[in-house]
Amino acid sequence: MAVYNYDVVVLGSGPAGEGAAMNAAKLGRKVAMVESSSLIGGNCTHLGTIPSKALRHSVKQIIHFNTNTMFRQIGEPRWFSFPDVLKSAERVIAKQVSSRTNFYARNRVDVFFGKGSFADEHTIEVVCANGVVEKLIAKDVIIATGSRPYRPMDVNFHHPRIYDSDTILKLGHTPRSLIIYGAGVIGCEYASIFSGLGVRVDLVDTRDQLLNFLDDEISDALSYHLRNTGVLIRHNEEYDSIEGLENGVILHLKSGKKLKADALLWCNGRTGNTQNLCLENIGVQANGRGQVTVDENYRTSVSNVYAAGDVIGWPSLASAAFDQGRSAAGNIVNDDAWRFVDDVPTGIYTIPEISSLGKTERELTNEKVPYEVGKAFFKNMARAQITREPVGMLKMLFHRDTFEVLGIHCFGDQASEIVHIGQAIMNQKGEGNSIKYFVNTTFNYPTMAEAYRVAALDGLNRIF
Repeated sequence: MAVYNYDVVVLGSGPAGEGAAMNAAKLGRKVAMVESSSLIGGNCTHLGTIPSKALRHSVKQIIHFNTNTMFRQIGEPRWFSFPDVLKSAERVIAKQVSSRTNFYARNRVDVFFGKGSFADEHTIEVVCANGVVEKLIAKDVIIATGSRPYRPMDVNFHHPRIYDSDTILKLGHTPRSLIIYGAGVIGCEYASIFSGLGVRVDLVDTRDQLLNFLDDEISDALSYHLRNTGVLIRHNEEYDSIEGLENGVILHLKSGKKLKADALLWCNGRTGNTQNLCLENIGVQANGRGQVTVDENYRTSVSNVYAAGDVIGWPSLASAAFDQGRSAAGNIVNDDAWRFVDDVPTGIYTIPEISSLGKTERELTNEKVPYEVGKAFFKNMARAQITREPVGMLKMLFHRDTFEVLGIHCFGDQASEIVHIGQAIMNQKGEGNSIKYFVNTTFNYPTMAEAYRVAALDGLNRIF
């Protein structure tokens, strides 16, 4: 058994692990990365964010071709199989793996491919694919092992027509109909993707509103556009049992309803990947969803063991995970290269996409904050008319007395890009955060960013 000594050992090479390893290395620490699969990138690169967003982009291009009258001069609408569309995602994954692998080499971070677990709070044992065991001794350890789809015991995920958000990427055909159980972010994104491919989708929601953490108007817009593409949304439903057939799946609901489709996609919750870490050897206990509790410094109950990313729960976003990992490493060094990550924009890659930051109207009303609303509808924006992406709007909430921007909510093409302009202003201190910035600043024309000026003028015109 070979023994190696490091300042920091990171478990998991997803966004949180990469952020931690790169920051620790740049801060002068000797770093090792332990990755349980044979390639760098974690679930984000191979099973989650990258493949699903690449898949969405390809489907969006297909929809654009099939609905744009200009393309009828080239040919009639075309429909592509799910496996064909997946090929574009595979090309992106390969590029991501290549570039991220170079990050570790360039920053002299040693990578160990194998299953890592705690022997004690300073010792990680790595079982490599060939059975060789490596021992890594570290001053500090960062857990960044990510998460996987939650799988209830009474659902047979070995059945060839029952999938979760990981295994759906191995789907070898295009089903004519699909049941998606769980209408969270992942469920709504896949509902958009499959309906865009012409699949008849039943979206089963256990709650009474889609993505109820969003502003109500944005949630309503998502519901409308999903229904407009043929998605049947069923609210306030819970499964009783799932019956796998030779030629399909029957979902039995507690309400007495029965739904049948060619396949079922389970999208109801995720579980932290802590089951094989031997946390009991260091006295750290994961909760019922496999998640590790940390303080605002990303430290667990063991002083030299940190955790970041999906394995700690909220917000379970790749964007936040990068920064959480960086912050965990920064805290180890006691450098200023860290912060508690709580200013996180929501990015939801449905078709059209959604992004938001700050308070919703419902929250501000409940808190009795005197706010006003400014809106810009994309159908009126020259850039959206040029790109033939007229669906959507930018909505800004601001304090009617101080003009402080309190919330940004965007629905439509490029929403996840557009939101960052508002984020930059919201993060300014004092009078720097003001909706007046958008009317006193010249924006390129035509752009989608110009929607901020339109929304700001709309809102300020409501002030009396």
